[in-house]
Amino acid sequence: MSIITKAAAIGGGVIGAGWVARLLLNGIDVSIFDPDPEASRKVGEVMKGARRAYKQMLPDGLPKEGKLTFAKTIADAVADADFIQESVPERLELKHRVLAEIDLYAPANAIVGSSTSGIKPTDMQVAMKKHPERLVVGHPFNPVYLLPLVEIVGGEQTFPEAIEVAKEMYASIGMKPVVIRKEIEAFVGDRLLEAAWREALWLIKDGICTVEELDDIMRYGFGLRWAQMGMFQVYRVAGGEAGMRHFMAQFGPCLKWPWTKLMDVPEFNDELVDLIATQSDDQAHGLSIRELEKIRDENLVAIMEALSKQNKGKGWGAGALHKDYTKQLARLAAKKPTASKAVEKAKAENPKKKKKG
Repeated sequence: MSIITKAAAIGGGVIGAGWVARLLLNGIDVSIFDPDPEASRKVGEVMKGARRAYKQMLPDGLPKEGKLTFAKTIADAVADADFIQESVPERLELKHRVLAEIDLYAPANAIVGSSTSGIKPTDMQVAMKKHPERLVVGHPFNPVYLLPLVEIVGGEQTFPEAIEVAKEMYASIGMKPVVIRKEIEAFVGDRLLEAAWREALWLIKDGICTVEELDDIMRYGFGLRWAQMGMFQVYRVAGGEAGMRHFMAQFGPCLKWPWTKLMDVPEFNDELVDLIATQSDDQAHGLSIRELEKIRDENLVAIMEALSKQNKGKGWGAGALHKDYTKQLARLAAKKPTASKAVEKAKAENPKKKKKG
């Protein structure tokens, strides 16, 4: 059961709308502010995809959704929220303006999470003159309504209590909060992704492989291992009976080999963009973004459900959390009155008057 009673979302792009979907599908009322005139439509599209994915998880019915309100100002959106998630574009000056306004109008005890992909919370807190101690980074991964990980990072002014409350709040909506021990730009997940991305750009630019071939190497190979064991546990197994020490001794010398260009990046120009974009278009085989999102979501649910059956039925990795989360949602759904019960209740409260005759 969620400990969030009322949430506010500032920013309704892909990430912000994903937060809205997760919150609403947990039965939490959400007030959102986004100045984009297309915000309602865009959030609606994300909600449509989220509902479809959750129906795959819960074929017997979804919980009653929270109420969604589009606020006209940030002040209106955060007025009575105890949890606020900021998801505006990644520009520090914009973050400062938005967080200053949130800080001015939000209740003093509200937790403020930022979806930033890489800005340190200390650098954002300077704009909060009243309660900077309640700001944490709550960095999710797309699609937010399905992927459970959220990286939590505190700044120099963040109270330890705020981090603990944020952990509880995120966990209460089915997420896996991981507190990053030291403040650093881009945190952990995006630093790993950036390393792989930079190497991939070189491989495509130098004609070593195509976009599709690179993706196939990931999804038919080590990507499957990473999805259920991560990096270090996979390498521990690769070390055989001697474990990680043997693996490190065997492959440690590779660190001196010319296997990577991580300390360098290819020139980011129109030629590189055209090369990658053209190959990406070919790889899509005419599928639209919405169609690809549907395929992605169905596959993610299937992977997590498969993992939920492992480890003698206890679940493994993300599957164990998925198992608990679907049970939580099912309990919420069980509290929702069915159509027939609602009709019976209405009849009991408003009995028909007998006709005179």
